[in-house]
Amino acid sequence: MKKFFSEFKAFITRGNVLDMAVGVIVGGAFTAIVTALTSQILQPLVNWLIASIVGGNGLEAAVTMLKPAYTEGADGVKVVDLANSIYINWGAFITAIINFLLVALILFCIVKAINHVHEKGKQAAEKRKKAEEVVEEVPAEVVPAAPAPETSEQILAEIRDLLKAQNAAPEDKKAE
Repeated sequence: MKKFFSEFKAFITRGNVLDMAVGVIVGGAFTAIVTALTSQILQPLVNWLIASIVGGNGLEAAVTMLKPAYTEGADGVKVVDLANSIYINWGAFITAIINFLLVALILFCIVKAINHVHEKGKQAAEKRKKAEEVVEEVPAEVVPAAPAPETSEQILAEIRDLLKAQNAAPEDKKAE
């Protein structure tokens, strides 16, 4: 049992799982936005369009009634009670298709962008690898050896020689 939980802990703490969890949360929020767009804005428009094509007034023209239920209005007129009726809401069906297409389009664009970034990363890695191979192929005698690092004694000796040369230079000018 300990092994199971240790494997589960390793699985959960991997970066991919956390990225996936963030993706699911953002995807859920995005889906809620698209669903609100389609159900609250597009569905009434689709229902209105269907009613206009069929030639009726009201929502009854946009749906197919299978078992209508009626209520009596305040003025004594029978009105279809959609809450208790059984009907096919074509606008909701068409809106669900639009919803699916919008989410699929956005996910396609996201995946395409991610694949593009991965492809650029692969190309950069290949270029780096080729450059390393070219450097490895160059013969050692062509590449000059790096000079050995100087010791502090060598540096101090160079400074001493430069100072001697500077001090000797003004005396030469005086002699002229």
